[in-house]
Amino acid sequence: MAKRTKKRTIRKSTARRTRQAPKTLNDLFLETLKDIYFAENKIIKTLPKMAKAAHSKDLAAAFNKHLRETQGQVKRLDQVFKMLGKPARGKTCEAINGITDEGAGIMREFKNAPALDAGLLAAAQAVEHYEISRYGTLRTWAEELGMQDAARLLQETLDEEEATDHTLTELATSVINLEAEGAYRSAA
Repeated sequence: MAKRTKKRTIRKSTARRTRQAPKTLNDLFLETLKDIYFAENKIIKTLPKMAKAAHSKDLAAAFNKHLRETQGQVKRLDQVFKMLGKPARGKTCEAINGITDEGAGIMREFKNAPALDAGLLAAAQAVEHYEISRYGTLRTWAEELGMQDAARLLQETLDEEEATDHTLTELATSVINLEAEGAYRSAA
């Protein structure tokens, strides 16, 4: 009988140690912040490659402008981490890895092709849409958690991401897609 009681006691204490407090919105906010921090740093490494690959000077200039903005966005994220009293550290973001891998594939498969810039632009907009989603969510959570200063910084970045997306759309519809289509028509 003594053995049985001892086993039960061991099981109960093990169960107590492995149980964790329920995850909160604050925990989710921090995890998502780490995700976008990783994503922004990945984008900083990717944008110069995209600018170099672009045939259009306007597209290359848009990528270079957004690179400078992204560097500022990382500084804002550093501030948010500081407000939380946490180290600024990223967590691998499989979504951004997948999107940037697709962009790299476009650069390889369409190198020197008339449609390269259209593909680069589409890849860049996929990144922008991911970022817009993340920053909108983070801003809303920051507001709900009473972190008004963090919400303001996140909104500033969200505004930049939306402006970049708008710029890319204008560039696509006024020049880049037309050039890719024109090359297609002349080849046909």
